[in-house]
Amino acid sequence: MKSPEIDMDLQEFRGILAEALSEGGTQPLLRLTDEEIAILDPDSLTECVAPTPRISELSGQEREWVYATALRSLVSREAVEVANIDELDAVLRAASASSQSGDAASGDGTDPGSVPSGVDLDMRITPEVSLALTLRRTAARALAVEQHTSSGVTHMLVYIHAEDLYLLERVTGGGLHMFTLASSAKDAADMVQLFIDPFEVADKDGRVQQITPEQISEDNVGRALGEAINNALVVGQTVLLADAPGPLLTTYATDKVLWTVYVEKPNAETGIEARLVSKTSLRQMITKLITPVPPVTPS
Repeated sequence: MKSPEIDMDLQEFRGILAEALSEGGTQPLLRLTDEEIAILDPDSLTECVAPTPRISELSGQEREWVYATALRSLVSREAVEVANIDELDAVLRAASASSQSGDAASGDGTDPGSVPSGVDLDMRITPEVSLALTLRRTAARALAVEQHTSSGVTHMLVYIHAEDLYLLERVTGGGLHMFTLASSAKDAADMVQLFIDPFEVADKDGRVQQITPEQISEDNVGRALGEAINNALVVGQTVLLADAPGPLLTTYATDKVLWTVYVEKPNAETGIEARLVSKTSLRQMITKLITPVPPVTPS
């Protein structure tokens, strides 16, 4: 089955986006599952930074079945339009028959972007879906955030396009992708802040503590930070993805306080700063990470 065309001219949608965002600031866009993204943009499973935890757990045969179900869901929700509907019906019937008989699927699980076998479908996707998939593919910089709790790991990606255009993608452990448009670094930072500090325990600022990689590996970081690390209910791992290696920010949220460990560059031997932070300071740190860098004007 051919992949639908998702590229669009973002300038064409610029006015629509600006108008929508100016009215509401932050706008929920849509939700897609791992399997639906595999149908809509199979190359993104290996080319995009967002994880697909559900897909990684499936065998080749299981993928054939769940992709057929995902395709049915996309059509029923009118997220995609299939012109040759009879061919679609043939694909779904074949997948259903394979599921009931237990026949092995054509894939062996090595191709994460495989889709239900059958004739080519003439499939078109809605502008809303195309917009989300295009924005996640075309960002030059992105903030990748991991949230570690006793329940597992979830992810948030902030795709940075302009000072008034951000796409946020939250990925659950079960492979649900929730997309949101934000019109400012502040709005995007507020969402990231709530993600890494869901209990809102960031309360007050402490003095900056300089530490080294050796101190971290030896658990010799001082009593206060050590207690925060050992008793953290939520651990956040945040990194800026760009052409040049970006800063790393680790957060440890207990039931009372939140500590940050900030590294200016990956594998830095010096300049690692740890501190207790307030809500305001945490927001400022996140906002700085996702604020677009203005272009350098030749002198």
